[in-house]
Amino acid sequence: MTASLVPSPEDPSHADPAPGPDFITPAGNLFVRAHMGIPRLSADTWTLTVEGLVERPLRLDLPAVLAHPAGQLTAVHECFGSPLRPDVPTRAVANVEWTGFPLAALLDRAAPLPTARHVVLEGADTGSFADEDGVSYVKDLPLAVARRDVFLAHHLNGEPLPARHGHPLRAVVPRMFGTNSVKWLTRIVLTDERPEHMFTTRFYNRVLPGHDTPQPVREVDVNSRLTSPERDAELPYGTITVRGRAWSTTEVVRVDLSVDGGPWEPARLDTLGADPAWQGFSLRHWFTPGPHTVRSRATDAAGRVQPPPGSRNSVHEVAFTVT
Repeated sequence: MTASLVPSPEDPSHADPAPGPDFITPAGNLFVRAHMGIPRLSADTWTLTVEGLVERPLRLDLPAVLAHPAGQLTAVHECFGSPLRPDVPTRAVANVEWTGFPLAALLDRAAPLPTARHVVLEGADTGSFADEDGVSYVKDLPLAVARRDVFLAHHLNGEPLPARHGHPLRAVVPRMFGTNSVKWLTRIVLTDERPEHMFTTRFYNRVLPGHDTPQPVREVDVNSRLTSPERDAELPYGTITVRGRAWSTTEVVRVDLSVDGGPWEPARLDTLGADPAWQGFSLRHWFTPGPHTVRSRATDAAGRVQPPPGSRNSVHEVAFTVT
């Protein structure tokens, strides 16, 4: 492994790149988040271990990982936002086709002991964050959840994972925020208790509705993002089709749009397929010359509705001009 790399300040991946019109987000439009920089790992020397409370510890090199039967998973991939500013809204989201295999395949081989309750995922990215040095990136999930949901990906949109997105192997946890999808995966540890760590119990926790104590940041919120018109666009007057994407932990059942602060109008919404992907929506509306704003508000099958401005997943708004 060579020294960690940090994207240059002008790199657009630091921001929230526009998803674009494609159902599958091109790799170049996929946001990059790295708390301690981007490690460069050698495929020739990299290994993955499965250890802790297991009967048969494993150590696999890349050929052994790639020998597992591969499948595809198309899933929405959303950044929760900075752990230092957890209430600031972010619209960093993508829809990605991952190639790999379920973590359950390795857990079955390792045979967790009866005392195992949690799965700890550790990446190769280490360094300084907040006020601590020598920090590694660690996340945890209940064993039952990890066995059911975690997907180990070695390809992104049909190509080997780039370094900036977790080469050579990363975890993907669909329906959960990207903070749980550990990149540059090197260790999987089974434990009987949650680990006390910067990225497990100090950061990435919040008080959810109906709870009195902080809960780990896991399941994504109901959310939407307008993709067209683009912000600050100038368009000819007439009928314009407003488009966007909506997503949640479950199916989004309704998206409403508000034009210039007017009443909410139901948009046409695509049906969720078999994969946990995002759903497209659209609405045709007549726009007169002048400045305009459009807001989108999604509702999911659990009855959750995007909140008004001020929340991290608040209704999305785009301002543009019609000439």
